[in-house]
Amino acid sequence: MLTQLRPALVLLIALTALTGLAYPLAMTGLAGLAFPSQAAGSIVLRDGRPVGSSLVGQNFTSARYFQGRPSATVAADPADAAKTVPAPYNAANSSGSNLGPTSAALAERVGADLARLKAENPGVPVPVDLVTTSASGLDPDISPEAALFQVKRVAAARSLPEPSLRDLVAGQVRGRWLGLLGEPRVNVLALNLALDEMAK
Repeated sequence: MLTQLRPALVLLIALTALTGLAYPLAMTGLAGLAFPSQAAGSIVLRDGRPVGSSLVGQNFTSARYFQGRPSATVAADPADAAKTVPAPYNAANSSGSNLGPTSAALAERVGADLARLKAENPGVPVPVDLVTTSASGLDPDISPEAALFQVKRVAAARSLPEPSLRDLVAGQVRGRWLGLLGEPRVNVLALNLALDEMAK
């Protein structure tokens, strides 16, 4: 029996070392050499200090900043660990909402967001990505239309001319990858950092 068990154990240990240690370490090392910024989390620095990641959205709530898509991520309720509370852009709990199209809670949340956005920019259609969550809940990008929709609010809050902000948004639009894949988009963190630089 030992003669049959020994090869199985040796193979188990060898494959565990190979696929559980050597391969992940090699891939991590190669990624760090070939793509150092991306392998480190695509951290965005400002004045030498990290302010976020270009891959993870942030919860900008001030009228002085462009805001991203709503986030459905949650965290444990500090008062009762068996419950959860909304925690926008909680990277430790990436998930979309489980609310379906017949959900009263979803309809109420979307209705409140729509009312707020229509009051902010009357007569202009509200871009859908400003009232819908992404599948991850961490989407760092919005459509160019969603960014342009917010120009009026940001311009009023910062006392800046709207045409200058429209030009700023246009300069931040990233096109389709290789001209084919994805949709034109604006990274909200990059846009807000450029906005702060413009306002200096």
